[in-house]
Amino acid sequence: MNADKIGFLDSGFGGITVLSEALRQLPKENYIYYADIEHVPYGTKTKEEVRQYVFQAVEFMVSQGIKALVVACNTATSIAVRELRNMYEFPILGMEPAVKPAVQNGNGKRVLVLATALTLREEKFHNLVQRVDQEHVVDYLPFPELVELAENMVFDYEKVIPVIKKKLDGYNLNNYKTFVLGCTHFPIYINAFKEVLPPFIDIIDGSEGTIRYLKLLLEERHLISTNINGGNIVFFDSGRLIQNKDRLNTFKWLISHC
Repeated sequence: MNADKIGFLDSGFGGITVLSEALRQLPKENYIYYADIEHVPYGTKTKEEVRQYVFQAVEFMVSQGIKALVVACNTATSIAVRELRNMYEFPILGMEPAVKPAVQNGNGKRVLVLATALTLREEKFHNLVQRVDQEHVVDYLPFPELVELAENMVFDYEKVIPVIKKKLDGYNLNNYKTFVLGCTHFPIYINAFKEVLPPFIDIIDGSEGTIRYLKLLLEERHLISTNINGGNIVFFDSGRLIQNKDRLNTFKWLISHC
């Protein structure tokens, strides 16, 4: 099988936000999207469990012919991306909370990073904060409720907005300049955040920069597709081809709305 596709891995729907950016920047590529729905969410699992799930998923995608991989999950990135790069020769990119641009954007005002509990516990995250947060302005908050909403296909903002308001209750938003959406599920609800947060708070995630870097790596290795029939996506659910029309329509709807 030709290794001519770009693989995207997430525990569920969240990585669609990154795939959507890839379709904008790399429209001639073909894609595999692997949603590990059998094991969602990753953020509440142990490190050992997540590592095992990720290795199984990547081995499967390699068998399907990928030339590059985006680990489109902050939790999986923090647990497994370094080991994956030692195992495979093709480009492997991960996601990490966009703390550095948030701190640069803040001009000394506070930054709030929203992510899964496991991401926020990991040494990789704390090393990142220590490296870029010289003024000690970064706060962080686990927000597993949003992952649960997304995986239960709750996209009605009338149901989502009260959850966000409750989570932020007690935070003086006047102290903040930037919110970081540090889980790929969270940008699904970016418009809900915009309704809740004051207009002076900027909301950022790492998708655009990740795909820009992916494009650069593909160009450097002469792996960019020139296929005029590109843009095809095959969806898998924990190694099984997704054929359920309702689930496929949900994936496609999210791509068009991210």
